[in-house]
Amino acid sequence: MKYQFLISFFVVSFFSSAQHVNTYTYAVKNTDSLKLDVYAPDDIQPNEKLPVLIWMHGGGFSGGSKNGQDEQQLMNYLTTKRFVGVSISYRLLRKGAKTGFGCKCSKEQKLFTFANAAEDFLDATNYIINNSNAFHIDTTKIIAGGSSAGAEAVLSAVYMKDYFIEDTSDYDLIKYAGVVSFAGALVDESYITNDNAVPTILFHGTDDNIVPYAKAPHHFCNNNDKGFLILNGSEVVFKQLEKLKSSYYLFQVEGGQHEVAAIAFDELDEIMTFINSTVIDSKVIQTKRLEFKR
Repeated sequence: MKYQFLISFFVVSFFSSAQHVNTYTYAVKNTDSLKLDVYAPDDIQPNEKLPVLIWMHGGGFSGGSKNGQDEQQLMNYLTTKRFVGVSISYRLLRKGAKTGFGCKCSKEQKLFTFANAAEDFLDATNYIINNSNAFHIDTTKIIAGGSSAGAEAVLSAVYMKDYFIEDTSDYDLIKYAGVVSFAGALVDESYITNDNAVPTILFHGTDDNIVPYAKAPHHFCNNNDKGFLILNGSEVVFKQLEKLKSSYYLFQVEGGQHEVAAIAFDELDEIMTFINSTVIDSKVIQTKRLEFKR
């Protein structure tokens, strides 16, 4: 794949950057001690406040790690751009489940999993807000990001918390400034409104066989499967944002499958340009890029 050489380049760059990492427990839920890693430039000035990207890893809600190689590379990259990076763990409710997270996993269990992951993301965000002075974070510039399962959870947290969480009063202080989604999807795009629409970056393959690019069943289950659940992928999300005249950046890989969920390291500079223009400078930009699978 085209990413392999570029990943090696970024590894060299990251090791030469000056940053530090600290780990904190943001919540304890049953037997799960949920932690987050805060990556920050070493040269932050005492009164300086930086934008932050809070990241949720993928892994089908059964695997993955906040400190995986790709997550570390992304976080280190952010510090070189004068951002704070936060990579979080969350409850992996499908770990060890006999039904997995495919067509044998019931619709109800899927929605329960989305709800809990969204709640964890919101709780991690609250922790960052409550410690924003110590972490040198500008709370008006909080960007949510995730890959695959993480992207599904992040989109749910940003746009659908009222659907998944009965009482959202604990999250009244949270206002996301942007979203980054690698192969994510929503249960109901109508929850994206003028009140909550924010600049949204979407990477997705048109032939994704797990998280649909358009409106289709999760894992493309049959309608008589327990796990039949319609999801709305990046195509639906960007059209909703377009209708609302909100900023979006769609990177569509024609013929691409779920490998597009991997962090696109060779596109990070373009992503940061979009974030700086829309989140930092408050410009409205709507961009659609098309690439064919190689």
